[in-house]
Amino acid sequence: MRHVVIVGAGNAALCAAIAAAEAGARVTILERAPETARGGNSAFTGGCFRTVYDGVEDIARLVPDLTEEERDGSDFGRYDAEKFYLDLCELSGYRADPLLIDILVQQSLPTLSWMRDQGVRFLPAYGRQSFKVDGRNIFWGGLTVETAGGGVGLVDALFRRAEALGVTIRYDHKVEQLIGNRHRIEGVVVNGEPLHADAVVLASGGYHANSEWRVRTLGQGWDLAKVRGSRYNTGNVIQAAFAIGARSHGNWSGCHSVFFDAGAEDFGNIAMLNQQKNYFTLGIVVNRNGERFFDEGSDFRNYIYSKMGAAILRQPGGTGWQLFDAQSIPILPDEYRVPRAARFESDTLEGLAAKLEGIDRDAMLRTIADFNAAVDDGMPFNPAVKDGRGTRGLVINKSNWARALREPPFVAYEVTCGITLTYGGLAIDEQARVQSEEGEAIAGLYAAGELVGGLYYDRYPGGAGLTSGAVFGRIAGEQAAIG
Repeated sequence: MRHVVIVGAGNAALCAAIAAAEAGARVTILERAPETARGGNSAFTGGCFRTVYDGVEDIARLVPDLTEEERDGSDFGRYDAEKFYLDLCELSGYRADPLLIDILVQQSLPTLSWMRDQGVRFLPAYGRQSFKVDGRNIFWGGLTVETAGGGVGLVDALFRRAEALGVTIRYDHKVEQLIGNRHRIEGVVVNGEPLHADAVVLASGGYHANSEWRVRTLGQGWDLAKVRGSRYNTGNVIQAAFAIGARSHGNWSGCHSVFFDAGAEDFGNIAMLNQQKNYFTLGIVVNRNGERFFDEGSDFRNYIYSKMGAAILRQPGGTGWQLFDAQSIPILPDEYRVPRAARFESDTLEGLAAKLEGIDRDAMLRTIADFNAAVDDGMPFNPAVKDGRGTRGLVINKSNWARALREPPFVAYEVTCGITLTYGGLAIDEQARVQSEEGEAIAGLYAAGELVGGLYYDRYPGGAGLTSGAVFGRIAGEQAAIG
């Protein structure tokens, strides 16, 4: 029986472990975190998965308990392989590895179906990805399903399945080295001790929690970003792979970063999730100078949110405020209702400005007045489509979903940069085999998840990360088991 070691314990690692165990291997998971902090970055997500689907019947196969009422009251639309592939291409500036993204697209629905069979429960993402229009839930942006219980529910389901298959899980086990060379890997050094294996799957995330690496690769100021997810993703496993001759790949100067609550802790806290603030499309965003600095309605939020952290980090002081009025407050999702959010409210715009420390209050009020006057009230507001309701005549116009901030109460959320994941990583092939600097597969070494490079550049379509982790995790586990 082949012994497969999995490094990491998030979505990608657990899918690899389950696939390897199903293929007949003896599997050991090495998780750097203690058991109380298990699950990697995956545990901090909302559990949304982007997948190809052809209407409600495919959704029903993933969500077998979908009711007739839900069918009749929802417009799920469709999201075909061509659109998924094009989204990945366009958002990467056509730099994404075509072989990898084709596998991701083609295997998305089969992999989610496999996960369903492993005990992962999928649900329609009503709260995050649909708006009620004329009495029906209209899904938008190509992102339709999420896991029950969010990221924690996802990893808990995968842990249950892995444990049922006899997978050994060792917590507080930090991998420091790989045993082998650029031709073949024969195990790892973990907590100072060698552990031999027939194959090793690296799935321990990127380096978003390593402030020194962030500054070195992303640039000045990135040491100030808050870490949305796991504090254990520091790049040590990537470095171990480089040490034996693995090839780097992907966008090392890019990352996924979002608007994040300015009052949040410096590292992700599993007890305080939903600190991101991604529905800026429904309002406006101003910096400390009281000025708007981007088009909040250029596209659906899940196509532009992943670059917003970098955008706010470039502003004075690295902070700003998202502004809404009574028209938008009711349709903001739960992430805007978390306890202890940096939230400010007033019945007047002047009163709201007075509560925002560090902002140019007069400039903010002028910005709002100019914005309100520029809104095209002749276009109907519809958050489920690109409604074309924009502004005219501003230095930076808002393209869609523009509504004047006139109806009290008025609220502001102070935001800063929260980094989610880094885009640079290791090169793999279609079998998830790690490539050497010489362009050859390193025997016995596989990789999946956020430490794989080449999938994302510049921007990222929401939900693609969990899907790619599952797709390549499953492939890596199967290949590691059969050798």
